Formats: sequence, C-alpha cells, structure tokens
Amino acid sequence: MISKTASYIFAVLVLLGTLLGYISPASALLIGMISGIFQISDKTVVQKNIKSQKLLLQLSVVGLGFGINIQDALIMGSNSFFLSLVAIVLTFIIAITLAKILKAERLTTILVASGTAICGGSAIAAVSPSIKANSNQTSIALAIVFLLNAIALFIFPYVGHYFDLSETQFGLWCAIAIHDTSSVVGASAVFGLEALNVATTTKLVRTLWIIPLVLIVSFGSNSKEKFTFPWFILGFLGAMAIATYIPQIEALSDKIVWLARKALIFTLFLIGLQINITQLKKLGFSILGVGIFTWLILALMSLLYIINYVHL
Repeated sequence: MISKTASYIFAVLVLLGTLLGYISPASALLIGMISGIFQISDKTVVQKNIKSQKLLLQLSVVGLGFGINIQDALIMGSNSFFLSLVAIVLTFIIAITLAKILKAERLTTILVASGTAICGGSAIAAVSPSIKANSNQTSIALAIVFLLNAIALFIFPYVGHYFDLSETQFGLWCAIAIHDTSSVVGASAVFGLEALNVATTTKLVRTLWIIPLVLIVSFGSNSKEKFTFPWFILGFLGAMAIATYIPQIEALSDKIVWLARKALIFTLFLIGLQINITQLKKLGFSILGVGIFTWLILALMSLLYIINYVHL
C-alpha cells in the first residue's frame, strides 16, 4: 500500500492520462480495480473518493446532456418506456425464482434484483433502507453489481460488433442490460457517439423507475425511510433543453460534452478503487449465482429482442 500523497499523485496521473486520451473507459476501470483489489492506494483516500465518485458521475451525466437534442430524447424515451418496464418486471421474476432454487438470502436478492433491473448502485442505495437491509447485505449486493459492471464494460462492445449492431441498437442494449449508469456510458462511448446519446437518455429514463420501486418495497416492508430523488436527472434534462433551444452555445456545448466524457472515464477509475478483496470474499455462491444468471438471462433476452425487433 502506498502513502496518501503517493495515492493522490497516482490519481492525478490517471486523470492526466485520461485528459490526454491515453486511457479508455475499460482501462480506467481496470486500473482502478487492480489498485482496489491489491490495495495499492491508501484506504482513507479510497473512502474519500466514494463521495467524489458519486458527484463526478452526476456532473458527467449532466454534461453529456449538452450533446443531446431534447426532441430526439423524448422520442427515444417514449420508445424505450415499455421495454424498460418489461425488463424490470422480468428481472425481479428471474431473480426471485433463482433465489428460491439456489436458496439465496431474501433481502440481498431484492437488492441485487433492484440493481440489475434499474441502475446498479444507485438503486441498491435507495432500496436498502426501505427494506431495512443491513450493511453486510448492502455491501454484498454492491460488490456483485460492481463486478458484473466491470465485466459488461469489457465484453459488451465486442458482442455488439460481433452481432453487427447499429449504434442505436447497441446504446439501447447497454441501457437495458448493464446495471450502473457509469458502465452504461462507458461501454456505449467506446461504440460511438450516437450509441452514447441513446444509452445515456434511455438509462436515465429508466432510472426514474427508482421512485415507484422504492414506494412498492417501502409499502411491502412498512418502512418509513425517506426516498432521495436523483436530482441530477433534472440537470440532465435542463442541459438538453439549453443545447436544443439555445444553438448559439454549440461551441461551448461541444467542450462541455468532451469534458464530461473525460470525467466519466476518470469516474470509472474511482469506482474500480472500491472493489477490494474483503468484498469479494463475502460473495457466497448462491447470491452470486442469482446475480450472474439474472444478468445473463436479461442481457440475452434483451439482445435477442433488439436484434429481431429494433431496426434503427
């Protein structure tokens, strides 16, 4: 383990490499994961980065909004609404069925299903207090989501090219089948700008399903915990409106989008730092099996649907 000062210097070097174009989204996540698993960076620095990572991700998403036309986004959002709803319902059915077969713990299964169905760590964080999950259950669910996010970021672009998906098809698939917003944006950015725009818009529309999900699970568990609305989505919508209706700032919008994409890549590095040996050791076979097979079934079903019925 290196010192705090060396940890910060290491992070700055990764940031510079990102800004100069030497580090891709997958590389950033891999560097972070290696650092986290082998505890290269100082633990206190990693803990401080958790809050920075969340804020930077939200600002990055808002910045990406400056590159999307709001009218196109509304069309895409309306087209993907039904698909998102079906995917969410199927995810919970699959996860709960697998949990009964594998005898996985109930609350952790709900958290994993929530993260898989909607938006990864954000959904888990929102649902966790509503079902009164303890810290161990929450950390296990987060570890599974982070691990599968990392795998998706590496393999999805290759699968997309293998099946010759269009950018629109790939962006839609990422938004449906990858857990966390950061990895959705990271994977789609590798595929192309159109894929990035489609994935970001569709994913954020899907993120709004956190609200009814938390209300449903809160009602089911009689919890009185308050729900925190993801306010950065309003910033994303505002950025799209500005870019659409104030064309005079096009040059500035392009610079903001470029910076947002770089910030997103660096965010993936910070996320990778959070994956450590302690988390991985907690993963039991049953709940890990639920997470992996639920995700694989969802990814395969959505891919087959998009290949056969989405021609854009």
